Amino acid sequence: MQLKRVVVTGLGALTPIGNSIEAYWEGLVNGKSGAAPITYYDTEKHKTKFACEVKNFDIEQFMDRKESRRLDKFSQYAIAASDEAIKDAGITDTNVNKARVGVIWGAGIGGLETFQEEVLNYAKGDGTPKFNPFFIPKMIADIAPAHISMRNGFMGPNYTTVSACASSANALIDAFNYIRLGMCDVIISGGSEAAVTIAGMGGFNSMHALSTRNDSPETASRPFDATRDGFVLGEGAGALVLEEYEHAKARGAKIYCEIGGGGLSSDAYHLTAPHPEGVGVIAVMQNTLRDAGMQPTDVDHINTHGPSTPLGDVAELKAISAVFGDHAKTLNINSTKSMTGHLLGAAGAIEAIAVILAMQHGIVPPTINHEVVDENIDPSLNLTLNKAQKREIKVAMSNTFGFGGHNACVLFKKIDA
Repeated sequence: MQLKRVVVTGLGALTPIGNSIEAYWEGLVNGKSGAAPITYYDTEKHKTKFACEVKNFDIEQFMDRKESRRLDKFSQYAIAASDEAIKDAGITDTNVNKARVGVIWGAGIGGLETFQEEVLNYAKGDGTPKFNPFFIPKMIADIAPAHISMRNGFMGPNYTTVSACASSANALIDAFNYIRLGMCDVIISGGSEAAVTIAGMGGFNSMHALSTRNDSPETASRPFDATRDGFVLGEGAGALVLEEYEHAKARGAKIYCEIGGGGLSSDAYHLTAPHPEGVGVIAVMQNTLRDAGMQPTDVDHINTHGPSTPLGDVAELKAISAVFGDHAKTLNINSTKSMTGHLLGAAGAIEAIAVILAMQHGIVPPTINHEVVDENIDPSLNLTLNKAQKREIKVAMSNTFGFGGHNACVLFKKIDA
């Protein structure tokens, strides 16, 4: 069968450096750090006392307070980002068939804050199992796309992908495949996460995964720098409207770009550590290029997973050199996690948006906070250090990897009518 073309017609973002697409992009090109001391709880006894929180978010801009109490923060974030993306795409009750509009969302953890609160409240009691009736519906990871669907009356496929930090990239690839196979006209896809909690921070600290640079939070996320000491936890959401090309043209939609392909792989190596030679990462990028019918030399830009971990950054860059050969030296490579922190299940979505905006504006956002050269990293690679760079981008890739060895990659290309 002839596969259909899939384009992006709407974007929405709620991030630690901006609460809209416009603000997010402004933060990216200006190298803004979203890291700051945590405001949600007392961090006195915590190893890491900072994170990339969403700032000045008011859920009452989207729903009344009574309704909002039935949603965990990760679902609230999903509503905010998807509302912006749907409006941006110009989707109305009359220009789509809602039976052919789906929602495929990503979340690595889901309602962690809700789970934490309910268990702590139970522990304070006498052993009687008293729980909020909304405990389970607020916590479960699938509930964010359910709310987006119910809010808009979308009756197509509706589910959540869970693959740790690769979750929303997996969601985008699933959405891409549903549309190109002709099963849907439009899918709202992306991801959300809200794990800046006592349990979230404490859990990642116990794994020695987080930076502990408490004296300088804003410079703690430093991908590719020799002094990096772990990732900075972030929160927020990113939403993309994926649409069948002819359907988008027929309704006169604005088109950002085309999705050329997507790839998946597994490291099959370790619970949390990447394969040191990037074997799974090599496979996922090769799979993506093969799916898109492209050669390595076609690619201009890669937004890396680049979490600012000692092992992960080196393995990924080794993999890029292995896949792209001499062409790797001509790529603009960056890590926007240097600014947003690591949004876990939402990372793939907001980084895909960063790639699309870079393509649209002809500017590659910087990898900030780089100070000390890592001798384990090839110095000939252009890591877009500390300052945005102008670059015409026709083809770009976004890498996202998760604990457990889950690898996902999405390729975007300028629309070719």
